[in-house]
Amino acid sequence: MGRHFRFDDGGRLAAGYKGKAGDCVVRAIAIATERPYQEIYDLVNSAATYERTGKRKRGISDARTGVYKVSIKRIMNHLGWAWTPTMQIGSGCTVHLRPDELPTGRLIVSVSKHLTAVIDGVIHDTHDCSRRGTRCVYGYWQPPGTRKIRSLSPKYTTPQKEPAELLPKNQLTKKPRSRKEPPPPRRKSFFEWLFS
Repeated sequence: MGRHFRFDDGGRLAAGYKGKAGDCVVRAIAIATERPYQEIYDLVNSAATYERTGKRKRGISDARTGVYKVSIKRIMNHLGWAWTPTMQIGSGCTVHLRPDELPTGRLIVSVSKHLTAVIDGVIHDTHDCSRRGTRCVYGYWQPPGTRKIRSLSPKYTTPQKEPAELLPKNQLTKKPRSRKEPPPPRRKSFFEWLFS
């Protein structure tokens, strides 16, 4: 066990849960936010009630078996954490799960099919998910009030947010879009582009 990794179950055992589970989202959020495991577990399950199902989506998120990105985003926005992407389509891997490529402080890092907590460069998880420092980072969540260090372009940055007050579990709704913000520019169709 190296210095870059520390075993941490996020309080799962202390909350009375046993056995293996795909609870990386609950575990990472509980570790990074320093909140009780059961509180985050309930928060994830209540956020899942707002999800839609469809032909290509099997069921809804579950704190024990896995959480869809839409619910992760809703929970993190509810907690006031800001997203910083480190990859976009066609950009390739620019940031790896290594302490020298991530900012210091408390982070919730998104990698392929997994979420993990990184505190001052040390991975806090049930296993070392860094793949010896070669695993690509899609982006990370930072607590409110922290300065963004890495970003691809101004287009992909998330504005700084003030700490959000915790809402009751049944009020995890999306915030309405500000009327002052202009709509995004309309993309030209293929024929408009071809004949312009």
